[in-house]
Amino acid sequence: MTSTNETANMTKNSLLKRFNSNSLQQLLIFATWIVLLIGFSIADPHFMRMGNIVALLLASAVTGIQALGVTFTIATGGIDITPGLGMAMTGVITAMCMTAFHLPIWLAVLAGILSGAVLGWVNGLLIAGFGIQPMIATLAMMLVAQGVALILSGSKPVYTTDEVGFDQIARGTQILGIPNAVWIFLAVAVISWIVLNKTRLGRYALSMGSNEEATRMSGVNVRRWKWAVYVLAGCFTGLSGVVMTSRLSAAQPATGSGYEMYAIAAAVIGGASLAGGRASITGTVIGALIITTINNGLQIMSVPDPWQKVFLGIVVIAAVLVDIYRQHNAKKVK
Repeated sequence: MTSTNETANMTKNSLLKRFNSNSLQQLLIFATWIVLLIGFSIADPHFMRMGNIVALLLASAVTGIQALGVTFTIATGGIDITPGLGMAMTGVITAMCMTAFHLPIWLAVLAGILSGAVLGWVNGLLIAGFGIQPMIATLAMMLVAQGVALILSGSKPVYTTDEVGFDQIARGTQILGIPNAVWIFLAVAVISWIVLNKTRLGRYALSMGSNEEATRMSGVNVRRWKWAVYVLAGCFTGLSGVVMTSRLSAAQPATGSGYEMYAIAAAVIGGASLAGGRASITGTVIGALIITTINNGLQIMSVPDPWQKVFLGIVVIAAVLVDIYRQHNAKKVK
């Protein structure tokens, strides 16, 4: 007969497994977002006005696109802190292709995304090729991206107001009155879900994060696939630069600082493990909405900017602590 202690342990392990299940985590994350929406609505009636909701969704697009790219690098057990200032660089390149080189909009957009891919390619070279720690490699490339943005722009904004139609990429409303940037974010999220869950790139990314040596021993070219992950993440950075430049009708070479932290926080809140091996595209989307909702709500309530940063910093710490707790529980279940 099973003893009382054994029964209690079995029950506890069952609860831990349920807590660690992706579906339950995503449900809790979604519930958190709903609670935030209700809380800010009670605190300030202006929060739920249509104009503010549209602004919230528009702001979530850039953070969300970057967070999707970061999700893949975190899945491998790595990190990428270039999206913020990388966005500034790719935005400047996109704007200058139109204003200085007079390229058509579609070609300038392609150049912006490709410049992000090149940034990711170099990150991959440093990390997968030369074995540099991801934090160090991407920190160095973050500074390089900032320098390139300032050099190309002459440390001045590059305005795109004369480029007819470019602003419609982000601010146009082709469907249901929702800005195009939001639909771009959702489309990229769907593609990301397919890549992570249905392709070798996604499976290998998670496998490398779980046990890189075992993945290598199984015949996977870990170096090549890790390199590919960083190139993919760079494409997301390039796209975020295009969307942000379209949204502002200008490429701001000094903007983007801190966005990488929001992206990482969104991915971790969404269920990605900083230890690697676990990630959720759906969770990342909700995580991006949570980060943007907090930011927007604090602004609506006229909370001073320094205190907004303090609060968001606490949210990032809380997300990391939750991730540590999940890892600890996962080990106990095993």
